[in-house]
Amino acid sequence: MPAPSNPEPLSIVEVQRRVDRELDRLAPLLDGLGALFADAGHELHLVGGPVRDAMLGRSHTDLDFTTSAPPEVTERLLKRWGDALWDMGRDFGTIGARRGDWMVEVTTYRSETYDPASRNPVVAYGDTLAGDLGRRDFTVNAMAVSVPGRGFEDPYGGIVDLAHQVLRTPGRPEDSFGDDPLRMLRAARFAAQLGFTVAPEVVAAMTAMAERITIISAERVRDELVKLICAPYPRLGLTLLVDTGLAALVLPELPALQLERDEHHRHKDVYEHTLTVLEQAIDLEPRLSADGGPDFVSRFAALMHDVGKPRTRRLLDDGTVTFHHHDVVGAKLTTKRMKALRFSNDEIAAVSQLVELHLRFHGYGSGEWTDSAVRRYVRDAGDQLARLHVLTRADCTTRNQRKADRLRRTYDDLEARIERLSEEEELASLRPDLDGNQIMEILGVGPGREVGEAYRFLLELRLDRGPLDEDAAREALLAWWAERPST
Repeated sequence: MPAPSNPEPLSIVEVQRRVDRELDRLAPLLDGLGALFADAGHELHLVGGPVRDAMLGRSHTDLDFTTSAPPEVTERLLKRWGDALWDMGRDFGTIGARRGDWMVEVTTYRSETYDPASRNPVVAYGDTLAGDLGRRDFTVNAMAVSVPGRGFEDPYGGIVDLAHQVLRTPGRPEDSFGDDPLRMLRAARFAAQLGFTVAPEVVAAMTAMAERITIISAERVRDELVKLICAPYPRLGLTLLVDTGLAALVLPELPALQLERDEHHRHKDVYEHTLTVLEQAIDLEPRLSADGGPDFVSRFAALMHDVGKPRTRRLLDDGTVTFHHHDVVGAKLTTKRMKALRFSNDEIAAVSQLVELHLRFHGYGSGEWTDSAVRRYVRDAGDQLARLHVLTRADCTTRNQRKADRLRRTYDDLEARIERLSEEEELASLRPDLDGNQIMEILGVGPGREVGEAYRFLLELRLDRGPLDEDAAREALLAWWAERPST
């Protein structure tokens, strides 16, 4: 989805109307929970994302609150109120609970600071709502609604910034990012999620303080990047990371795509091409699921598919630029980066496989592939075939409409052939025509290396010739066995 351009400021009156509608919807929960804390002598305020999103006309069932109550009091009150309780965030003053379909997290007023050499925040509890709001990341997240009573608290002008769709920090951005450097990544993430611009002084602080992001743990960086990439407008966030120098520290493969362009523009701007491929992959996500929701693996593969180009770029004597084997090199770089960011092995394998296979279709020509080649394409893609379809289609960014139409029709043909062969041969569960027990019986051998070699031979035979009946497979196996060199 392309980023919004020149958004119209929101009317303050309309913002307030939206909030009133959302608070009316939440009243059955807010009034009872607020009264519970008030009866115990404590304040409770709806805060952060739910307040911001109410102003944007978005509804929540997961709600965040801040309170004057210490965590042990919050826990006691929520035990009486909820159907279930959890305290994984106790070290940060947060207690969570569920009641029906509602999920709430209640956090004691607090402040966070970082030791310059620490990767984790030091939490100190506060005693005022204003102090709690002042330590939050952006003014649009530093608004609160008191419950019960619906008193609106906005000490830092968040409603004005939200109306003008701008991200600004409650205080000096240098102080905010000094306390928690991860907020620099959050600025990019919220830009990507909300389509907002980032205030110039915030961008300047991000640029000046980019190096400080290195004290943040890989896991926290990873989580912000995932949220950014899965947001509606990831180009906004990624561009901000590149322009401020943060990407060079957390995802250096992305700015490395800004290759020096030759004066005759004989090759594409790989960086801009990559962002376009990402947006086109997002447009194709309905092919992956019924709800068309964000698919991180598909999006990250689109972002990383050409990261091997800087390492493989060669300028030939005739001025031609080549990137031979950038698919294989890119897959290795992707694996290395995702490991550094502590992604799961399954995610690393899936994304790296897509990067390595993203050029395979271009050997299809105008449909010259044999059925054997189509089977191998399906076999190599495995459970990533649907995502490979998306990535390959998204990778066409040519402005030549005739060429684009030809590529689309050619890939339509490949998908049709895959579907036909799948119906005829069950390609999704491609196996040899004989199993291990049959192989041992026919060859008269026990379990061991020979059975594995025979199994691989039969699988290649299946890919080359399609399904065989048992007699034909038996005959081929015995012929292979007879010709096999003795060891």
